[in-house]
Amino acid sequence: MNLEPRALDQVLARHGAQPQALLQILREVQDLLGWLPREALQQVAGALGLTLAQVQGVAGFYRFLYLRPVGAYRVLFSNNVTDRMLGSEALLLDLCRRLGVVPGQLSADGLVSVDKTSCTGLCDQGPALLINQRHVVTRLDAARVAEMAQLICARVPVAQWPAPWFEVQDNIRRAEVLLGDAAAPGAALAAALARGPQAMLAEIKRSNLRGRGGAGFATGLKWKLCRQAPGVEHVVVCNADEGEPGTFKDRVLLNRSTDAVLEGMTIAALVIGARRGLLYLRGEYRYLLEPLLATLQRRRDAHLLGTSILGRSGFDFDIAIHVGAGAYVCGEESALIESLEGKRGTPRIRPPFPVQQGYLGHPTIVNNVETFCAVTPIALRGGACWAAIGTPQSTGTKIHSVSGDCERPGVYEYPFGTAISRILQDCGARDTQAVQLGGPSGVCLSALEFDRRIAFEDLPTAGALMVFDRSRDMFEVARGFAHFFAHESCGFCTPCRVGTALVARRMDKLAAGQGSRDDLEVLIELDKLLHGGSHCGLGVSACNPLRDTILKFRPAYERRLKSPHFEPGFDLDAELSIARRMTGRDDPGAHLENLA
Repeated sequence: MNLEPRALDQVLARHGAQPQALLQILREVQDLLGWLPREALQQVAGALGLTLAQVQGVAGFYRFLYLRPVGAYRVLFSNNVTDRMLGSEALLLDLCRRLGVVPGQLSADGLVSVDKTSCTGLCDQGPALLINQRHVVTRLDAARVAEMAQLICARVPVAQWPAPWFEVQDNIRRAEVLLGDAAAPGAALAAALARGPQAMLAEIKRSNLRGRGGAGFATGLKWKLCRQAPGVEHVVVCNADEGEPGTFKDRVLLNRSTDAVLEGMTIAALVIGARRGLLYLRGEYRYLLEPLLATLQRRRDAHLLGTSILGRSGFDFDIAIHVGAGAYVCGEESALIESLEGKRGTPRIRPPFPVQQGYLGHPTIVNNVETFCAVTPIALRGGACWAAIGTPQSTGTKIHSVSGDCERPGVYEYPFGTAISRILQDCGARDTQAVQLGGPSGVCLSALEFDRRIAFEDLPTAGALMVFDRSRDMFEVARGFAHFFAHESCGFCTPCRVGTALVARRMDKLAAGQGSRDDLEVLIELDKLLHGGSHCGLGVSACNPLRDTILKFRPAYERRLKSPHFEPGFDLDAELSIARRMTGRDDPGAHLENLA
């Protein structure tokens, strides 16, 4: 299947026919064809001066790019634990039954395929699903699934489905500095311009603002290093690839506080001397693209982006949006930069660090959505005001995505230093057994730890807080996370590629009732291997849920052990029965004859 030359030319023209735009070009080609046939990949390769192998390698890396037909309707159910807790698996099977399809396979008529995907960032209003990547459906139930099957069979365009299905609520439950009343667009930028780049950097350093993506690196130091790095061009990157299961705060900020995020990026550009900004939007948030583009244009019209911003000659800066295509590892800053450059999202070996050599070799800062949003109140009120909130080492506020077994899931903003117990009380959690903080790569807390506090000096977090009451099986929670990491490993390094698969397989063995204490010892050894030998943070943190649940919820594992000694992961007697039948040993008469 070839792409019409004129259509391809239009796609290429939108992206300047640049190889670093390969991922965006492939996404748009797929929008036209429904999938990416080899012939179309060859056309793209020729137009960009790349080899077919290079283009195929990129297309095969991202789970939202398809090298085989997936149908006119591609339905992907969110497979996060919170969606499963709300019954997503039964709903998926019901839809497949009604459509007459097998999960993961294309229907015989080529119309539809139904499958699972990782967390869609809608845990506060699940079960949720994606349709053709452009549409999200929230609050699924049996009635919606039944009607959805009818609409698909009738070939009704998704845009004509019931509008309430696509409603995504912000669910802001508690607001402080970042989620409270927003400043007028341009106010923070004007304040930063009045100070000047050096003084604005000083305010960021005075605030002790630390990155909100999880690592907590000092924002002022990162900006200073980038500002001082030699290079004719500097770049600002916003990491909006919010892929950590259970996290959805950036979704809310991008929707509700768009100007604050973009203004924070523009202030960063002023400080480091950048002219180019890139916002990397996760593929699951594709439905936010048009509103974001509209806000960018509005800011250009108001002279808050573009040339001579706010009338300041020489202050030129603009922002482009790059949409991801489903790869959790791209949340890691160097993998994200690789993806921005049109490559597979494989984490880089460091040094050099992005502040030295980042996007296309230019000095680059990569900050989280929430971090850029925090820059605007600092510009307006000063660094000392921000530093007065929270704790000395963890200043300001932190936004939390709360989901799971609670009455009021949603987004909560608290000063750093707030106890887990306070958040559980506010969200209406009851009889809580465990809290998974920071997503699967974070820490699992038992009830004995709920007095601990959110802070870099105690419990650092990227923002996810999943609640599990005493009806939940923490082994199954950990097993689901093990499969998530095995699925999301980029495959670059052997310890992670093989180790995560072995962990998932060993957990499945325990789930099947074929486990022993030997399996627990093997899992602990695999944890050590992954932690010490993996190339990036994905492999290092892949066994965090396993380690925490074995330590804190040991009975959930113990009751699955068949014996204290080694147990094979299969039925040995059943496997030997084939050989016995072939040799006649299953025939009692044959046994007697052999004895004679």
